[in-house]
Amino acid sequence: MNTSRLDAWLARIERLHPSEIELGLERLRTVAARLGVERLPMPVITVAGTNGKGSVVALTQALAEAAGLQVCVYTSPHLQRFNERIRLPDGPVDDDALCAAFEAVDAARGDTPLTYFEFTTLAGLWLFRDSGADLAVLEVGLGGRLDAVNLIDADVAVVTSVGLDHTDWLGDSREKVAVEKLGIGRAGRPLVYGELDAPSNLDQEIARLGVVPLRAGREYRVADAHLAIRVGERLRRYPLPLPARLGSDNLATACQALAAAGLAPAGDLPHRVADTGLVGRCQVRRFHGAQCVLDVGHNLEALTRLRERLPPCAGRRRIVIGMMADKPVEAALALLAERPADWYLARPDLPRAAGVDRLAAALPADTPVRRCASVAEALRCAVDDCGAGDQVLIVGSFYTVAEALDAMDEDSTD
Repeated sequence: MNTSRLDAWLARIERLHPSEIELGLERLRTVAARLGVERLPMPVITVAGTNGKGSVVALTQALAEAAGLQVCVYTSPHLQRFNERIRLPDGPVDDDALCAAFEAVDAARGDTPLTYFEFTTLAGLWLFRDSGADLAVLEVGLGGRLDAVNLIDADVAVVTSVGLDHTDWLGDSREKVAVEKLGIGRAGRPLVYGELDAPSNLDQEIARLGVVPLRAGREYRVADAHLAIRVGERLRRYPLPLPARLGSDNLATACQALAAAGLAPAGDLPHRVADTGLVGRCQVRRFHGAQCVLDVGHNLEALTRLRERLPPCAGRRRIVIGMMADKPVEAALALLAERPADWYLARPDLPRAAGVDRLAAALPADTPVRRCASVAEALRCAVDDCGAGDQVLIVGSFYTVAEALDAMDEDSTD
């Protein structure tokens, strides 16, 4: 392992483009053609969505691997190590292979500027091309239609949900956001839509795109402890006697995506993977004797779902929170403040994070609040204050959860 070499590459890639985000595919297509990754040799399932896409990707991978398939997975962002983003059939890519992929992309791009996400997406595709995998699952970074992942024509497109997030880029209504996210669909190919409460233009966009619709609650559904999945012209029922850890709706969507790719799960496979979890999604971990729940939720839909899924708390709930300034800080804290809690406010270590004063101002005046210098300090303070039955909730951003996990790993005494 050559961590310093990988770190140097990642730092260089960050400096290659003046913007963190530049939506559009023309520059990318040119480089992809030179690199030989404009298409992949295995079936591709591409997953977009405001909430739930990480869970659907994880469940799709679990189902496919339980069926004996070799799977490549591309996700973002990472929590602790960049290598988490690119998973080959034998696990996360190692540093040397990743650096080789970066070298190949750099040589192919010539003087074409690429954003960090574009560069690393091409690296993932280059690694996937020769992996020998039976399936590739690609998670969209931002939006869909103009996202780098949409370079690849998906055999099956999945949109888990449509909510208001990244409105500066995607639009200020669910209908506008839907146009962007549904743009990963291809005419004549399946598009799985995983949300019961769809935007009003869903069917209109499906017709315009010419995709084959597989909509939650219509072509497939969850009902009576069963999943009913469309396989060809028929519905196939799968038992689901246990609640799915990442959500029965997400499990149904993953099953439907695989079925649409011609890889319908057999027998009790959905039941067998129902306990699949995902780091940072209502993840329970003990730290210095305290029960900690970590969740990357940072918009109202995700936080509403989290409230419904939180493990019971017999004592006091203590909330460690840090958010990005461009997220709905006031509305998010108001939602979580509807239930009694002690608050530990922190600013994750990056420029676009919201300051603790803004977080404090969003809470009711009589709320117990502690301002902390870092997420790690907030975590330590919350855990130190815990009594019997108390619970620590770490929430608000991928960056908040990542810094908490790093602090736990550096000081793991349990």
